[in-house]
Amino acid sequence: MRRLRVGDEVMVIRGEGRERRQRGKVLRVIPSKGQVVVEGVNTVKRHMRQGPQRAGGIVEIDAPIDASKVMLIDPQTDKPTRVRVQVREDGTKVRVAKSGAVIGKQE
Repeated sequence: MRRLRVGDEVMVIRGEGRERRQRGKVLRVIPSKGQVVVEGVNTVKRHMRQGPQRAGGIVEIDAPIDASKVMLIDPQTDKPTRVRVQVREDGTKVRVAKSGAVIGKQE
């Protein structure tokens, strides 16, 4: 999964109810399952047992969603966009949006 990285801003393009069209930052990428964890999206409640360092109770955590349900936000147009990987003359790879803008830090 080259198109998504931790720290990218994404928009949910498919989903149930209020999840659709939500924006958030990618917190974790799980390439083996093809899933991502997006901040503020797919929040579930877990009943946690009390431990030595944390209090018990009901905790809200962000659950993973399928990576095919999110699209990267183009930094120029501020809209969801498809991404391609482009190889530069010096051999480095960069992610490029449809508008031609380079996404993320340049390698």
